[in-house]
Amino acid sequence: MKRAALAAALLLAACGRDDGAPPVATATPQGLEAAAIQAGLIPDPASTDVTGLYARETDRVCIVPSATAYRIGIFVDYDEQQNCGGSGTVSHDRETLHVTLGEAGGECSFDARFEGDRIVFPASLPEACQKICIGRASVAALDVTRLSASVSEASTLRDAKGRLLCSGG
Repeated sequence: MKRAALAAALLLAACGRDDGAPPVATATPQGLEAAAIQAGLIPDPASTDVTGLYARETDRVCIVPSATAYRIGIFVDYDEQQNCGGSGTVSHDRETLHVTLGEAGGECSFDARFEGDRIVFPASLPEACQKICIGRASVAALDVTRLSASVSEASTLRDAKGRLLCSGG
């Protein structure tokens, strides 16, 4: 047993020996996230489609393609007096989702983080974003993880009044 361990240690030590060959240049990742993407531990947001149904506990987000961009729906459900529900559009570039909720003129616009299979809203949102909520509920700091990449599943998300949030366009 000791001989096998010694042999393994010698083999590993020999792997680092300088045999005169020039070192192979490898791309150095920038930061921990880049290293995790390169290792395949997390998906690359730049090459991941945003379509899908995302959730955490009673918070839900749907994103489906539409004719011009993507359609987004958000539902945060604490109870009948404390919830948020709204829809709008979203576009993205790499790790940033550009979200616009509500009707023109009274719309709520902000940038959220897209991490491949996770969406994180900023902790501070414009006042107009509170219009989609009742009671003390809020969509600020919403953090959801992808449940499904299916358009048909994402299209079934409804708000507290039964309205489909990701249908239409």
